[in-house]
Amino acid sequence: MNASINRPVLLVGSVPLASSTAVFEAVAAALGTLVRRMPDGETGERRQGIGWLGAPLRRAKGVVMLSERTMPDGTKRPVLAARTGASTADVQFGPAGYAQAALQSYAEFIRLRREGIIPADIRFQVSLPTPIAVALGFFAPTSVRTVWPAFERRMLLELDQIVQGIPHADLAIQWDIETEITRILEFADSAEEFPIEELVNAIARVCDNVPVETELGLHFCYGDMGHRHLVEPRDSFLMVDLFNRLATAIARPIGWLHVPVPRDRDDADYFAPLAGLQHAPDTELYLGLIHLTDGTEGAKRRMLAAARVVPAFGVATECGLGRRPPNTIAPLLALHRHVAELDLTVWADPEV
Repeated sequence: MNASINRPVLLVGSVPLASSTAVFEAVAAALGTLVRRMPDGETGERRQGIGWLGAPLRRAKGVVMLSERTMPDGTKRPVLAARTGASTADVQFGPAGYAQAALQSYAEFIRLRREGIIPADIRFQVSLPTPIAVALGFFAPTSVRTVWPAFERRMLLELDQIVQGIPHADLAIQWDIETEITRILEFADSAEEFPIEELVNAIARVCDNVPVETELGLHFCYGDMGHRHLVEPRDSFLMVDLFNRLATAIARPIGWLHVPVPRDRDDADYFAPLAGLQHAPDTELYLGLIHLTDGTEGAKRRMLAAARVVPAFGVATECGLGRRPPNTIAPLLALHRHVAELDLTVWADPEV
């Protein structure tokens, strides 16, 4: 078994520190060049994933508010709908805020890089939700088909602003793919309503709008509400199947794929499907196997199991860090370094 040390580290996106500056400085100090891309932490109101979009979505033309619901983490979220009789063309979303946040954070990223705090070759990472995540996350089921393409138009406008304002060679775009997995593909009825071919084509559309000079990443996710999955994966097969379809459908190169690994899964069955992963040689695989609750020892068990199937992989957590207490971030970043520097040959079974 090939078990190289100093594996690359991926930060999925959110980091609950006070500002993008604090995130950049903390990540640079803790991880240095182990990270190839650096997110701004999705700080402030963006900390709760797509939850911050409630206000701009309510202001959209052709949209009405039906009610409000309480999410599992205690936050409030509006339940919206397209106006009666409204078509997709009638629904017009204004700025969502992703472009504005990215451009503001990039200015700070550049300042810190010029000062030598951020290493020179690290890209600025922007994480974006797929449009269907917002359609299903905020709208009544009868409106999803109407608003989904309308919000896709908005997200492509946000993406266009980002790639116009940030040099392509400095940028990495990550599409967060969670709703497609936890609300659709894991359930037969939902998968019949939204077939996998339709989901793949929709993800490929937004991915192919990322310029080739800009890196493209895919973050597969099973959710993180109260540090619990929305659905527990049986193994990695569904994600492997989804990625293989995407690799065929997406016309441009895919820079990286992130696959979560539940804390209690260090068994061969979970990782076995990864043997069928069909990715290009320059597509990096990151396994989200770092968990603060069992630290280096737990990560080591999961890494040993994974390395028997896919020896070359980087390391990450399962999801973003945004819902964690800020005082856990320093030890968690330090854990990333410890795990990335593990030499698995010390523990590996010589017969493997």
